[in-house]
Amino acid sequence: MKRTTEFVLGLLGGIFGFIGAIMALVIGGLDASFNSTGTSDIIGLGWGAVFLSILGIVASVIVRKKAKLGGSLLIVSGIGGLICISLFYLLPAVLLIIPGVMGLARKDKTTTTAV
Repeated sequence: MKRTTEFVLGLLGGIFGFIGAIMALVIGGLDASFNSTGTSDIIGLGWGAVFLSILGIVASVIVRKKAKLGGSLLIVSGIGGLICISLFYLLPAVLLIIPGVMGLARKDKTTTTAV
């Protein structure tokens, strides 16, 4: 099966997640510049979200060939990003978790041929 829906939703979720992670990195940088210690925890969480967004994009490609593996990776990417940067990753989490569940739950159509 082509699984185009899962591919497109996962790709959009990964792209929006990357944008949210960049926004978190910018805010973390501003926090670090105004903080007396010069560091911010938000920067580390933003980099984690960048990694999970890339994982979501890769999983959207994998879901076309191996639906169970790709679906699992999409769910991990959505939940992990939501834990990392919460509100910045809300839309991407929805766009990654839905195709992840679809990849795990949808059955492939089997074609039977009469001989």
